Amino acid sequence: MKNLSILVAEDDADDRFLIKKAMEESGAGETIDFVENGVELMDHLNNIKTEKIATNYPKFILLDLNMPKMDGREALETIKLNKDFKKIPVIVFSTTKNQIEVKRCYDLGANTYIVKPVNFDSLVAIIQDLREYWFNTATLADNA
Repeated sequence: MKNLSILVAEDDADDRFLIKKAMEESGAGETIDFVENGVELMDHLNNIKTEKIATNYPKFILLDLNMPKMDGREALETIKLNKDFKKIPVIVFSTTKNQIEVKRCYDLGANTYIVKPVNFDSLVAIIQDLREYWFNTATLADNA
């Protein structure tokens, strides 16, 4: 069975709530796991790795950049340098619009960079587009 889960790394409780509601409104039937920083993100992935069931990896990771303990840039680099995790698509989801930052994230291996929308309807539309693309359109390499 194919995994239908999304992992969201976001430290802001309001943003987590809005993302969850947007996923629900967009008809998300997949599992959504939330972590609050890069350390929790890596712990979550390492726990899946320990289970030795590659299909349990998330279909994609929605990654905020500005988080405590280990920020999104450090987490992104760690994920993309790890042979077990590097195939997981990482979508940077940040308020940062700075082109130097955008380039840096792509250089670190981000699959997509999206600036957080300013209203809920736009957030729902982005979530729908992401789900459609990563679940139905993109062909991904197996993590096995």
